[in-house]
Amino acid sequence: MRDATEALLVIDVQVDFCPGGALAVPGGDAIVPGINALMAGFPAVILTQDWHPADHLSFASQHPGKAPMDMTEMPYGPQVLWPDHCVQGTPGAAFHPDLDTTRADLVIRKGFRRAIDSYSAFFENDRTTPTGLEGYLKTRGLTRLTLVGLATDFCVNYSAVDAARLGFEVTVRQDLCRAIDFGGSLAAARDGMAAAGVALA
Repeated sequence: MRDATEALLVIDVQVDFCPGGALAVPGGDAIVPGINALMAGFPAVILTQDWHPADHLSFASQHPGKAPMDMTEMPYGPQVLWPDHCVQGTPGAAFHPDLDTTRADLVIRKGFRRAIDSYSAFFENDRTTPTGLEGYLKTRGLTRLTLVGLATDFCVNYSAVDAARLGFEVTVRQDLCRAIDFGGSLAAARDGMAAAGVALA
């Protein structure tokens, strides 16, 4: 068992982000067995779950004339427009069926506010509206975080950088993540995480 200050954050291992899903990350399902095995060694396991209303403004379907992967401007900055995905209560929003959710101490749902997307486990995309995860971890004395999940260049990246900015010691297990790699996003994410002090293992 790892030290009592350590927690494993499992980011968005959901049906819609796996092969066959609405926003499939290549090889997204291949990391599930390794994540399950890793859970056993951690005193705390937190899962995040993308959880969008059907009319979420990050969906291309809500912007006439726009297509998935187009860019738009939101009040909080640039926003990729996604295919409809992880809609609340749908099969695509469920965790991958092979993921061992019984080990989770906490599930953080994000992206449930219609007008703002939420990549990070810690903040909405305005980088100021909190999810409550920081307070949960700190009150439990969990200061060293290992991140795995989907996708390396979006939700894992944002979560890792925010965690480092908040003073946590952060490691990303790249072998237990997979990326969308959209327009050089994976290389940019790796550079950004390293610059923020995140260990890429």
